Amino acid sequence: MLSYWGLLQRCPDTSRGSNDGLYVCVCFGVAPLRSPTMTATMSATPANPQRRGSGTEVWTTRRLLNWMTNHFQSKGIDSPRVVAEMLLAHVFQCERLRLYMEVDRPAEPAELAALRELVARAARHEPVQYLVGHAWFFSRQFAVNRSTLIPRPCTETLVEHVLQWHRVNPGHAQPLVADIGTGTGCIGISIAAQIPDTRLVMTDLVPEALELAKANAQRHKVIERMEFRQGQGLQPLREGPPGQRYDVICSNPPYIPDHEWDDVPAHVKDYEPPSALRGGVDGLDVIRPLIAEAGQLLKPGGLLAIEIADCQRDDVLNLANATGVLVNATVLKDHEGLWRVFVAERG
Repeated sequence: MLSYWGLLQRCPDTSRGSNDGLYVCVCFGVAPLRSPTMTATMSATPANPQRRGSGTEVWTTRRLLNWMTNHFQSKGIDSPRVVAEMLLAHVFQCERLRLYMEVDRPAEPAELAALRELVARAARHEPVQYLVGHAWFFSRQFAVNRSTLIPRPCTETLVEHVLQWHRVNPGHAQPLVADIGTGTGCIGISIAAQIPDTRLVMTDLVPEALELAKANAQRHKVIERMEFRQGQGLQPLREGPPGQRYDVICSNPPYIPDHEWDDVPAHVKDYEPPSALRGGVDGLDVIRPLIAEAGQLLKPGGLLAIEIADCQRDDVLNLANATGVLVNATVLKDHEGLWRVFVAERG
C-alpha cells in the first residue's frame, strides 16, 4: 500500500475567514473531497459560450465555478471544487472568499483566455500548485515551481517536533539548524519564523531550488538569518567553518523505493522532480548516510529529524541503533496516523 503518497494541500480556509487551514486532497492517497453532483451538464464552455438571441451568454463567477467543478469531476480530478476555486482566484487575482462575495461578476475575455489554458492543464492532472505558483505550508504561502517538490502537510509534523524539542531544551536556546535538501525552503523558513533567534544553513543539490528557497525566505523576512549552500547530503555542512556543529539537522529527502515507482500516479512522477522523490532500491539511498553521519555534525544532545515512508520505520531505527552515537531514536506519526518522521539525538 502506498500509504505515504497522499498529497494534501493546506490552503487558507477563507470561507471561515481564518488561516487555520483546510486540508484538501489534490492528488491521491485519501478520499477526495467531492462537491455535490451537478444536476445538469452545461453544453457551453468558457471557450464557446452559448448564444441567446443576438447576445452572448455571460460567464459569471458562479457559472465558471460550476462548469469547472463538473468538468474536473468528469476527468477524475480530486477536490474539483477547490481546484476550480484556486484557479479562478488566481486568474481574478483575489482571495477565494472574494469569489463568493461576487458570484455574479462577469469574466473579461482576457481572464477567460487565461483560465481556459489553466483548466486544460489541470484536466491533464498537472498539480494545481504548479499552475497557480504557490502552496500553503504551516499557515504560510510558499512559491513553488517544478524544480522542487510541492510541500505536504505531513511534513508539518517534522516542523512541529523541532519546535517542541526547542521549547524543552533550553541548552539549545539559539539553535543553529541545517535544512538538507531544502527545496522550497518550507521547513527551514517555518522554523526560522517560529524561533526568532535561529540561524540556518539551507542546502540543496539543485541551483534552481536554492534560488526559490531564497525568494521564499525573502518573502517571509527570515533571509538575513540564513546561509545557502549547494551540494548533496551532508557535504555542504562540512564546507562550513572548521568544527562547526549543529543543534538541529533536518531533512525531507527522496525516499520512494524503486519497486514502487511504477505505481506512482502520473500526476506526481510526470510533474514533480524524480530526484526529489526516488530513494533507490529500498528508498534509503539518501536517508542511510544522513543517519550514519549526522552524529558527527551535531552538538551533544542535538536533534536529527528526517521524513521517511511509513514502511521504513524499522529500517531507520536499526540504522540509528547501529551508529553507536544516536540515542532516543523513535518515529513519529503524522496527522494521518502514518509513521512519518524519524527523530534521534546525539548522545
